[in-house]
Amino acid sequence: MLSTFNFLDFFSAFIVLFAVIDPIGAIPIVISVREQGKAISAFKAVLYSFLLMMLFFFMGEGLLQLFGVDINSFAVAGALVLFLMAMEMVLDIEIFKNSGPIKEATYVPLVFPMLAGAGSFTTLLSLRAEYSSLSILSALSLNMVIVYVVLMTTGRIQRMLGKSGMYFVKKFFGIILLAISVKLFTSNLSYLISTVADK
Repeated sequence: MLSTFNFLDFFSAFIVLFAVIDPIGAIPIVISVREQGKAISAFKAVLYSFLLMMLFFFMGEGLLQLFGVDINSFAVAGALVLFLMAMEMVLDIEIFKNSGPIKEATYVPLVFPMLAGAGSFTTLLSLRAEYSSLSILSALSLNMVIVYVVLMTTGRIQRMLGKSGMYFVKKFFGIILLAISVKLFTSNLSYLISTVADK
């Protein structure tokens, strides 16, 4: 499995996951939650998010097979979700709304849906159609380390970047995510079309 590691694949997967998980974008929400007197455990948030995403990474494809869906078809659907998430980041619009009833801060909304939500799950399975498992899991692990550091230093990062800095980071990764969603869509759609043509 070690031979399947590719640095470029790792870097690409890291950038995609970083844009989707968006630890910098979580800073204002973390600060707001803490100002309301709600405690957030950085360790628990990262641990449970990582476990949820690992579980879905290894079992998600099996769940898809129960519904008769292959990984490439899911990747096309996932690319569309990533496209909408990127549009949220670039255009400052809200497409995905969190209206769940659970109010515990560490688990909801931080673990789910912010860190380990539909976007992360979709992205992990979509990436499997493009990159090796080792590259993706390495990229996910590094992202979780960054999330932990961000959660532990939210106030400092906010002061360092300022509102304009955080706004720029959000827009930049929104554009990167937009480009990658297009790549995922076109590559997997062309694969599906060629498969149908061969039949």
